[in-house]
Amino acid sequence: MELFDSLMLTMPIADVSSAFWDSTLPGKAIVILLFIGSAMAWTIMYTKGVQLRYASRMTDVFLESFRSERMPTALFTKREEYTGTPLNTIYKAGCTALGGELQAHGIDPEDLLMGDMTSEMHRRLTLNQLETLRAVVDRNVADEALNLEDQMGLLATAVSAAPFLGLLGTVWGVMDAFSGMAQSGSAALSAVAPGISGALLTTIVGLIVALPSMIGYNLLTARIRRISVQMDNFAQEFISEIQNSYVIEA
Repeated sequence: MELFDSLMLTMPIADVSSAFWDSTLPGKAIVILLFIGSAMAWTIMYTKGVQLRYASRMTDVFLESFRSERMPTALFTKREEYTGTPLNTIYKAGCTALGGELQAHGIDPEDLLMGDMTSEMHRRLTLNQLETLRAVVDRNVADEALNLEDQMGLLATAVSAAPFLGLLGTVWGVMDAFSGMAQSGSAALSAVAPGISGALLTTIVGLIVALPSMIGYNLLTARIRRISVQMDNFAQEFISEIQNSYVIEA
């Protein structure tokens, strides 16, 4: 026990609060700015993580429900809502566009939900109309992808900018420390150690901000990529089902 106590006494202990107060005014400002950036990054990671987790779960539920129906417009007919998943928005936009194309042929859009009636009399879509429908679905896929990536740019900025901002504070602080040493005429380490300690604090804080942000960014990006692939696959599957049910064969 005595040996442990003696080792603890001989080991240098970094006093963060002392380093902060020993730093220059620009150093303090950079540390405060980094702490604000850290709070913003953690807020984005938490809210985005909750949003994407819920969206991923509801996407799986939606796909299971969609694939269990015989007609591609069955969920739209039943007015079922799957909030939280971007596939629901894409699906509703596609069904609405389908109703508009059928209405151009004098068919009540409500009838597109009526099962077997689509087998003959409702097979009125041409390939050009199918391409119009595909464009609507693709546009909504792109819009939903942008919504998923919302605020990810801020998180990426925290990852890339925090270490450089911390390095800027360190270089600035070291310059001030050596400038003060030159003015005082003393080359003693005790004269510059507090200033250098305060200068190095900004690098430490910058890394503390950047490392969790980088891990969170990579995890969130992987989840966004998974949902984006599901959206693309669903768009192709939905258009294929519409073609089989509504398009006039050439």
